[in-house]
Amino acid sequence: MSKVTEAIVSNEDDGVRVDRWFKRNRPDISFTLVARWARTGALRVDGQKVAPGDRLEAGMVLTIPPVEDVEEQPQVWSKTPTELTQDEIEYAQSLVIHRDEHAIVINKPPGLATQGGTGMKTHVDRLLGALKFGRPDKPRLVHRLDKDTSGVLLLARTANAAGFFSKAFSGRTAKKVYWALVVGDPKPDEGMIVAPLAKMPGTGGEKMTIDEKEGLPAKTRYRTIERAGTKAAWVEFEPLTGRTHQIRVHAAEALGCPIVGDAKYGGAEAFLTGGVSRKLHLHARSLTIEHPSGKPLSITAPMAQHMLDSWAMFDFSKDVEPRETIEGYDPMADSGVAAGDLASTRKGFKKRPSFQPRTGEDYVKARSFAKRNSRRGARRLKKPKGRPA
Repeated sequence: MSKVTEAIVSNEDDGVRVDRWFKRNRPDISFTLVARWARTGALRVDGQKVAPGDRLEAGMVLTIPPVEDVEEQPQVWSKTPTELTQDEIEYAQSLVIHRDEHAIVINKPPGLATQGGTGMKTHVDRLLGALKFGRPDKPRLVHRLDKDTSGVLLLARTANAAGFFSKAFSGRTAKKVYWALVVGDPKPDEGMIVAPLAKMPGTGGEKMTIDEKEGLPAKTRYRTIERAGTKAAWVEFEPLTGRTHQIRVHAAEALGCPIVGDAKYGGAEAFLTGGVSRKLHLHARSLTIEHPSGKPLSITAPMAQHMLDSWAMFDFSKDVEPRETIEGYDPMADSGVAAGDLASTRKGFKKRPSFQPRTGEDYVKARSFAKRNSRRGARRLKKPKGRPA
């Protein structure tokens, strides 16, 4: 009979996810079994409960439950992955915009998922074998982009580099800048959105919403770069936290200006007429992150073709002065631009006067159109009949 075993996380596995650790070190144990152990609390790290997505640090001790049932299904991890075709290899390598001994950066096109899912045959994770470039092992994903979001995606070439970059992302020292085309005219022109996010109940798939009571803290700095009248605007977003769909929810529910092509959070209002592409207009423009070499890595990716076409249609500039060069801008500051902070009041949104000091966190509430499309918002606006107040 199998017994409880313990394993010490090595330096090579520093920073990897729990489920990835098992895939590397115990390929005989399926993800399903790891998830079951985590759900029941049987799987522990340093005596504490752990989830499959939690990251490990060198020196931690994993307590692995008995695995009597593993021998019955050894084929779960033993299947040989489908070999990449030459076209797939060339395609994956064509996406690379930076490569060094520690990192590879690709410009992910829209429509290509970061990781696989039901019915999904092609994704970045599957293409990693084409990006070894002389190394014996594949590069590793350290963060992700939504399937329909294009732009900078960082890969680590070694386990140590993966741990290094993962800590930078989790520690919020990585600076990510996104460009988007939004519907409407954002007001104020720039500022900080502070609006906690939670998963919306009762919806199919993964969908988030602003929830001041149950949501996790979420901050996004933004500025409007150019406008096409009041029809659309080119907006730069800088997420200071990493919540699911953070920029998309903050744009739609807090600014009241959904990103063009984002039907999930903007509904029919997220689309423009006049030949504007219906694809999502959200692009991870740049990433600046600490690098194992000691020098920061700063990468910029050109926009996808459908966004370039929209920029040409609205006669937007091809580029813009980086925000960091603006006098007085502090990229690591917790507060937004004083004249552009969004504050919520009982009567709605207002612009904070530039002379008024910031006294604390301001939580931004969703606008009326977001409430109409939110089941949770609808329940709060109207109480069910027949129930006491």
